[in-house]
Amino acid sequence: MAKGYWIAQNDVTDPETYKKYLAGSAPAFVKYGAKFLVRGGRHSALQGNIRSRQVLIEFESYEQALACFNSPEYQDAAQYRLSAAEGDIVIVEGAE
Repeated sequence: MAKGYWIAQNDVTDPETYKKYLAGSAPAFVKYGAKFLVRGGRHSALQGNIRSRQVLIEFESYEQALACFNSPEYQDAAQYRLSAAEGDIVIVEGAE
C-alpha cells in the first residue's frame, strides 16, 4: 500500500500563537502515526513561489493522512495555524 504525505508550506506571522498549534496538533499526529520527514530547516528556493517554512509528514496511507487532517484533534489545533500563519497544505498519495 502506498504511503500518504502532507506537504505544507507556511509563512508564520505570529510565532507565539503558532507554538499553540504545534502543541495542540501533536496528539493528532501521534494518534495517526505521523512521521515528520521535514520540519522547517534549511531550504533553497530554486523556482516558483516558496514560503519560509516547509513541512513533509509521512503516514502509513493516504487515507490515514486524510483522517488525521479531518480529525477533531487536528481541527481543534488548526484554528491556531490559520490565525498564526499563511500557507498551503496538500495531501498526496506516494508512489508504490
